[in-house]
Amino acid sequence: MARPLIRGLCLTMALLLAPLSALAQSGYIDIEQRLSAQQLSEVGLSPAQLQLLNRMLREAAERDPAPTVAAASASPTASAASEVGKRSAVQYIGLDDQPIKSRLKGDVAGWEPGTVFELDNGQQWKVLKGSMKLRKPLIAPEILVVPGVAGRWFLQVDEDMPKARVYRID
Repeated sequence: MARPLIRGLCLTMALLLAPLSALAQSGYIDIEQRLSAQQLSEVGLSPAQLQLLNRMLREAAERDPAPTVAAASASPTASAASEVGKRSAVQYIGLDDQPIKSRLKGDVAGWEPGTVFELDNGQQWKVLKGSMKLRKPLIAPEILVVPGVAGRWFLQVDEDMPKARVYRID
């Protein structure tokens, strides 16, 4: 009587755990399949940046496979603390980039989506989001283009003013 019961329990456990093991081995799913078209446009990544991000996330998934059921039941703070040491700056796209300090060619009276800024170093940056109207135009101001998370960049004319979200067009 006990053997059929044990066999039944083992079979039930195997059937319950099979989807979890298949899920853990399923691999990486591209971002385009995870997000809607609207969400992708809000992120503002170019096709090349999306391709690079997908490649990096796929490689990270291959290096660090999904946690098993036993690992998932461990305390979240313990696993989070151990994960911090494993992460490299490359996993956080953009955070290893350095700010770009330059001077604008010409003057600036404000910006809105579509405004193009040309820097003394030859780079051109186009405003994606954000708008600002200055009280008086600034003549060839010194600016800072600051990296953000996931390949985003922000143009700072003055530290006390809002930044414009920009992308490089040259």
